[in-house]
Amino acid sequence: MTDLYGIIYAYHSYAGLNDLVSDRTSASLPFCSRYRLIDFALSSMTNAGIRDVGIVMQRNYQSLLDHLEGGKDWDLARSGQGGLRLMPPYGTHDLDSGEYRGCMEALAAMRSYISDIPKNSVVLFRGDLAINIDLKDAYKHHLASGKEITAICTDKAFDSGSDCVRFIEDQKGVSRHMHFRHTSSREGLESTEVYIIQKSLLVELVDWSRKNGKLHFHRDALARYLRNGGSVNLYVHKGYAAHICSVADYYAANLDMLSSRYRADLFPEERPVYTKGRSSVSTFYGSTAKVSNSLIADGCYIEGEVENCVLFRGVRVAKGAVLKDCVIMQDTSVGRDSQLTCVIADKDVFFSVGIVLTGSRSLPLYVPKGKEI
Repeated sequence: MTDLYGIIYAYHSYAGLNDLVSDRTSASLPFCSRYRLIDFALSSMTNAGIRDVGIVMQRNYQSLLDHLEGGKDWDLARSGQGGLRLMPPYGTHDLDSGEYRGCMEALAAMRSYISDIPKNSVVLFRGDLAINIDLKDAYKHHLASGKEITAICTDKAFDSGSDCVRFIEDQKGVSRHMHFRHTSSREGLESTEVYIIQKSLLVELVDWSRKNGKLHFHRDALARYLRNGGSVNLYVHKGYAAHICSVADYYAANLDMLSSRYRADLFPEERPVYTKGRSSVSTFYGSTAKVSNSLIADGCYIEGEVENCVLFRGVRVAKGAVLKDCVIMQDTSVGRDSQLTCVIADKDVFFSVGIVLTGSRSLPLYVPKGKEI
């Protein structure tokens, strides 16, 4: 048990994800054959002994609710105090639509909830990251620094097209300056946008943001804190990290998991990643099946050829079908003699006999949920 409370942002999905988030939040995107992205934030917290977690939601969160089921798979289903708290949009006089325009607006709507948090520190964690952070070590680093806030950074750049936040070290492990640059810039340490912050400072930043109509954590609240003489402790995460901002990000991060090195980074034995359990029979491989360099979940039925693919539970690949460099989500069926290359298929898609679809690694084709082709 630790003196940390967890808050996970699951209210925002980047426009670049297009139809992947038409009926789900990015935090609930399926990943690596059996997980959801939010599993990494929840598991990082669970492995650090955090037993109190709040999840900030906005819209399209039904699939997220179905996945979480009260938090039992992350040891967060608790009666009485603590456990998992799900926080849909709070209605306020300036938030009639229920849609948050920025992180500080979301936290301001929960001001009374935050003030009642029974911990001295809070970890703020994005729900759309594929990352496994040693929060126990990061918290020790935070306490040893004596700073009010610690930014968890990566020593690698996210291969995302989105803007990023970078911290410039004034002295070893401390920053008083940050900048916003596209990922082509390599100056400073890139923030994962995961922070450990004293609750008292968080409340102060929320109150100031609400009073002054400020919406954003970095460009508003944290920028003011630094201008007024504050400094940020920097903790460097050295493992795999991917920020899922676009369809290309999602596709690339899934195919990254075909690398044993990346899988070892993201799924270390000492920090397991937990997810919702689902009982499935073992995958069946027919006499005509040919599988190479692929991740295939339980419950699949494979009679065709699968190469460099990620297949989720319940996928069926008929005889003569050929799949290369594809991400195929749960319960999708690929018909006989079909050929799919660089395709992302959402859940419950049906590909008819002999269909041919070809995308590219830089521009994969996406087939929406429940589509019949």
